Amino acid sequence: MDLTFFLDRFSEPVLLVAGGVTVGVLFGAFAQQSSFCLRAATLEFFRGAPGHRLPVWLFAFSAALIGTQALIALGEVQAMEARQLASPQSLSGALIGGLMFGTGMVLAKGCASRLLVLSATGNLRALLSGLVFAVVAQASLRGLLTPVREWLAGLWTTADIGGNDVMAHLGLTHGFGLAFGLLWLIAGCVFAYRARSSVWHLATGIGAGLAIPLAWWFTSAMARQSFNPVQVEGVTFTGPSADTLMLALLPLDGLDFDIGLVPGVFLGSFLAALLTGQLALQGFEGGKSMARYLSGATLMGFGGMLAGGCAVGAGVTGASVFAVTAWITLSSIWMSAALTDRIVNPAPSEKSPRPA
Repeated sequence: MDLTFFLDRFSEPVLLVAGGVTVGVLFGAFAQQSSFCLRAATLEFFRGAPGHRLPVWLFAFSAALIGTQALIALGEVQAMEARQLASPQSLSGALIGGLMFGTGMVLAKGCASRLLVLSATGNLRALLSGLVFAVVAQASLRGLLTPVREWLAGLWTTADIGGNDVMAHLGLTHGFGLAFGLLWLIAGCVFAYRARSSVWHLATGIGAGLAIPLAWWFTSAMARQSFNPVQVEGVTFTGPSADTLMLALLPLDGLDFDIGLVPGVFLGSFLAALLTGQLALQGFEGGKSMARYLSGATLMGFGGMLAGGCAVGAGVTGASVFAVTAWITLSSIWMSAALTDRIVNPAPSEKSPRPA
């Protein structure tokens, strides 16, 4: 699709922000309605009690994967211009950051995107946790924690293995990417059948997943037609959350796609909850609960920035272009989330017996 009509009428920064808001609104609305959540999906899988969250995540993930690979095959998305593939990435950061992020999302009871969606519906726990996440992400990107992040990220990079593209390493084509995405979709259908998932949850899960290829397509089109350099990117929340926080405190040098994304997700989630009567104020249950949430948010803020993305940014967006670091991050998140859940939420039979 040609964006010339819009570029002739609006400035490039305004159009980029508008695109970010549009993608964000769609993702937020569909994520809110489907209860899209990697944490819940992971726990359902490892506890051996799949509900509707696991098939929703699988449907969203497969939609992102299939949609992105189809657009790449059609020449609509220049994946090699994406940050994940165009520049060296950190393998050590993906591993360590993914482990930290997985632990953090269990403690905070939601990943970065889930906290943003919940905060828009009136969940004050998620709102405060999301603010802490953004502050720590900003401190890791440009603040006090930057030296630590850079040291850990520099331990092992994709320059040591000759690039970050799984397809190039294995000599695969985008046809394999499409077939691989179909396998995830089939797995989603199996779990959806077992859990008797509603069609609405699955359909809105697909909608949330399709926001990723939509973002890839829009930023690729802008990069082709814009006079100024435009970063080809998908949907992520670590960097954009940090930038949105700074936008509220200090004026930024320029406007881009990321600046519109976070407000768009918040708006979409709010509208979806409002229209379906799901707005409700919720707070912390006590000091111990608050400490757990904020500790988790801190781990996610640093871990997400170290890994180069959150559960969506690395775990879905990066995986959709088959970035090596994204798959390492996603696997690390799943493993650490399962282990953390086993430690902090043991099964009833594993708890210490109560005294008579």
